[in-house]
Amino acid sequence: MFTNFRTYLRCLTLSLLVCVPLVRTVLAQSAGASSKVLTLEDAVDFALKNYPAVRASLERVTAAKAGIGLAQTNYLPRADVVWQTNRATDNNITGLLLPQSIISPISGPVPASTSNRSAWGSAAGLLFSWEPFDFGYRGAKVDAARATRDRATAEASLTRLDVAVATVNAYLTVLAAQRTVLAAEADVERRSTFDKAVRVLVDNQLRAGADASRADAELARARVNLARARQQEKISRAALADILGLPDTSVEVSEGSLLGPPPGESLQTAPLTKNPIAEVQHARVEEAQEQVHILDRSYYPKFYLQSSVYGRGSGWNPAGNFEGGTEGLGPDRSNWAVGLSVTFPVFDIFSIRSRKAIESANERAEAARYDQTLQDLTGQLRKAQASLEGARSVAENTPQELDAARTTETQERSRYQAGLATLVDVADAQSLLVQAETDDAVARLAVWQNLAAVAASQGDLQPFLQFLHDKTQGGP
Repeated sequence: MFTNFRTYLRCLTLSLLVCVPLVRTVLAQSAGASSKVLTLEDAVDFALKNYPAVRASLERVTAAKAGIGLAQTNYLPRADVVWQTNRATDNNITGLLLPQSIISPISGPVPASTSNRSAWGSAAGLLFSWEPFDFGYRGAKVDAARATRDRATAEASLTRLDVAVATVNAYLTVLAAQRTVLAAEADVERRSTFDKAVRVLVDNQLRAGADASRADAELARARVNLARARQQEKISRAALADILGLPDTSVEVSEGSLLGPPPGESLQTAPLTKNPIAEVQHARVEEAQEQVHILDRSYYPKFYLQSSVYGRGSGWNPAGNFEGGTEGLGPDRSNWAVGLSVTFPVFDIFSIRSRKAIESANERAEAARYDQTLQDLTGQLRKAQASLEGARSVAENTPQELDAARTTETQERSRYQAGLATLVDVADAQSLLVQAETDDAVARLAVWQNLAAVAASQGDLQPFLQFLHDKTQGGP
């Protein structure tokens, strides 16, 4: 199981290097490279404050809140003001002209003949329009904006959870890489000491020359493994620095209680409906429902209370004669009007029905996805709990494995010195020991990693972080 865990950590590290966007926030600058020691809780808190995806999700929430205010402005009355001054001819003509936006209308009598003479004209007006009631249409638009805000808020929580989980995994990856380096360094030291002892025996013709060559090969292989372990440590440390937004800073991690005896307690369970993944999908269901509600409120008459004040001026007199000068530059005839307008789009019923069928289908699809989300979260939680139980079982046995491997390695070296064992026996014992040292450290980290996985499956890492804090402080 822990071989899979180490493979998972390596894959996670590589994915972080490829997929995690770099955050270019530098905490401290000095003449040389600076160093920052972080506990796991500090690393998660720092990532949640500085990771760009978190900031972007919070800005989307702000935009969605502003959308509510935008929807509420539909309740306000509308007032349109116009002023116009022009210089034009008055060659009017009798006849019908269909509505369009190209040919300007002319008011006044039709002259007996055309003329190229022009006069001033002016117009000014104010139109006040207000919809006193709308059968709930504007309220439905506001509710839809609130549903959008709720979805954005849930997505922000999900982003924070994803960033926290990625930070925990990257942090544990660094710790696992560090322990692997320590085990590899101890292995190189043991094999180097043993290689010198073998050469003394070979030089004194107490062992065959092949033993010296085999000891050299084992030592070279241990050094290769150490180089790879150090390479992996640097990669994992760079991945953690990137996700924290500290690419130019040497990040040091604090082991704390993570490498101590693994905890036997379990986290308190929480309803899966509170998981941000479920909350996002539930918000999408409500968003689709609000779109249906808007369409339900759409097929109603529109009532507009309107009032208007306007005036016009013209350089032509009522008989159609040119008055000249500055006549017409300002309005000299005014009017006012108050009325109620009612519009009803009769044939919109067909398009509204089709749109409602589409939105209703979308609502049912989102509801089905919500059910699937809860089912998937249930499966993930069960798998995480089973993995945690297995990790604890393994962690209980790795100390015995390590003690036995140390005893075996010591005994095989003694037996080799006494001529009772071969060099291959010693090499196998040393390989078993370095594997046991790595397994013991990784097994403890695996328990914490699976505890974090259980908390993540329930949608909140805070209980896990509080649990770790209590352990570090020596609490219950």
